[in-house]
Amino acid sequence: MTEGTPATRRRQLVPFAALSASYFAHIGFFNPYLPLWLKELGFSLLAISLLTSVQAATRLFAPYGWGALSDHTGERVKLLRYGASVALIASLGLWFDFDSRFGIWWLTAVLLVMFTHTSAMMPMSEAAMAHLISQDGAFDARRYGRVRLWGSLGFLVTVLAAGNWFEYFGMGHFPAWTFLSLLAVTVSVWLLPDLKESGGNHGEKLSVLPILRQRAVLWFFASAFFHVLSHIGIYVFLSLYLDSIGYNKTMIGVLWAVSIIVEIGWFYTQGRWLPRLSLTGWLLVCSAAMALRMGITATGASVLVLLLFAQMLHALTFATHHTVCIALLSRHFPGHLRGRGQALYVVVAYGFPGVLGGLAGGILSSAHGLVSVYWACAVISLIATFCAYRAWRGSSAARATGVL
Repeated sequence: MTEGTPATRRRQLVPFAALSASYFAHIGFFNPYLPLWLKELGFSLLAISLLTSVQAATRLFAPYGWGALSDHTGERVKLLRYGASVALIASLGLWFDFDSRFGIWWLTAVLLVMFTHTSAMMPMSEAAMAHLISQDGAFDARRYGRVRLWGSLGFLVTVLAAGNWFEYFGMGHFPAWTFLSLLAVTVSVWLLPDLKESGGNHGEKLSVLPILRQRAVLWFFASAFFHVLSHIGIYVFLSLYLDSIGYNKTMIGVLWAVSIIVEIGWFYTQGRWLPRLSLTGWLLVCSAAMALRMGITATGASVLVLLLFAQMLHALTFATHHTVCIALLSRHFPGHLRGRGQALYVVVAYGFPGVLGGLAGGILSSAHGLVSVYWACAVISLIATFCAYRAWRGSSAARATGVL
């Protein structure tokens, strides 16, 4: 793959921004409102947690499989097109009559096929555009933020629009929203530049094992695991929690939107702020902010002002954390290791935490109420903070000795 001129690379980033916008527009309504749709279909809280965990379960195997294949072939864009097309066709299964006794198994199968083909889309997309968001061979946070903020805008539009739609028309149109949003994703991936990286045998000769044995990398992955595990309280249970304490669907959409607005602000300006701390220093700040956010959500969610502040911490707990993780992955997994590095991150930071958090959260909330999930998440985020501290100390020591 040729690097091209800066102007050419900027033009090539436009369709990646479109993909980010359409993909997160899909996520913007699907993830917040899937639990509410399942609730309206009559599923129990435990069944809802199991079904929402299907997405995380696919992240245990699908991202690394797609990532390894894309590293080997270099055909990341063609694989993205295949995945989006299959997911679009599979989404038609959401119109099935779930009143039948086999409805839950059919829904599980449909979600499994959909998520298997979408769970690696963003890692493959970010690996495909990695050389386009580099400046003199280094990760360019400003350029990456300008692409990624379009995903946040897409999320913002649909989380607000869907909240109002479902409030006034009910949850019955959820399958149609799924199909139309995945159609937008499919169109976007077919508009991507047909880039191909040199793959073949060169990709096979490189192993990720030596990198994974590095202590700095281990502490990074440990921190990411516990950080995202604590974030499951937001991803899976927030809409149900807010609904249970009296917020209507429109206000739930607004509260989600607040978190996305501050996320957009961070992505747009992160080139100014990130250099002020080391990457692992930001990792530590993000996890500490996560502990604060979960504590406020557990104790003060009924107070709108406090809940708004907690949602604004999303700028740190998600946006900053995500960019820092992508930058660290670019540092630790360069070149033909990119696809597998991104995939490992999805498996470790989203696959295992998603399954564990969804199942444990369902059991915990069934026994002690939804608020107990946020107390548990607060404790887990403290563990993430400790791991981030160890990563920061390790990187500081490495810089002092000239290793980094």
